[in-house]
Order: sequence, then structure tokens, then C-alpha cells
Amino acid sequence: MTRLTLIAALLLALGGPASADCFADYKAKQDDPLRLHYGVAQVSDDACASDIAQAQAELAPRLADAGWTLLNVLSVFGPEGLGERKASAGDYFLRF
Repeated sequence: MTRLTLIAALLLALGGPASADCFADYKAKQDDPLRLHYGVAQVSDDACASDIAQAQAELAPRLADAGWTLLNVLSVFGPEGLGERKASAGDYFLRF
């Protein structure tokens, strides 16, 4: 019985809370020639719990690695906002 209790406690401790999905919509650019895009990207749960600055800090390096400069993060939101943004983001929907 003690082993069963220990195993159950261990599973609960390792499982932790379920992770909620968090997303940000943003605008980015490339220079020479000038190109702009609107996109949607998944960000950490911390970005949803804090302000837009956290999402900017996460997205800027990801975009820079692909040659894009983050202009601004418009908002952070949960999965309920994905459907309405998918068409507008096009190829940049969950790309970065």
C-alpha cells in the first residue's frame, strides 16, 4: 500500500498542471526589398500571464533567425482566437 501511495504521489508531482496554449499575433519586416508580414506564433504560457513584452522577447530572436525584424506584437491570446486569425496570417500562421 505504501508503494502505491508513493507511486501516485510521484505521478502527481511529475504531471504538474496542464499547459494552456498561448499565442501572439505580430507584424514583421525584411529590408531590401521591403517585405512585410502579419503572423501568428505560439509563445510560452508566461507571455499570456504577463504583458506583450514577454511575447516580443520570445518572438524577436525566432524571427531574426529567419531574416525578419519584429515590428510589434499586437496581442497575446489563447486557442479561442486562432480561428479568426488563420486566414489573415496565411503562410505565417504558426510558422515561427
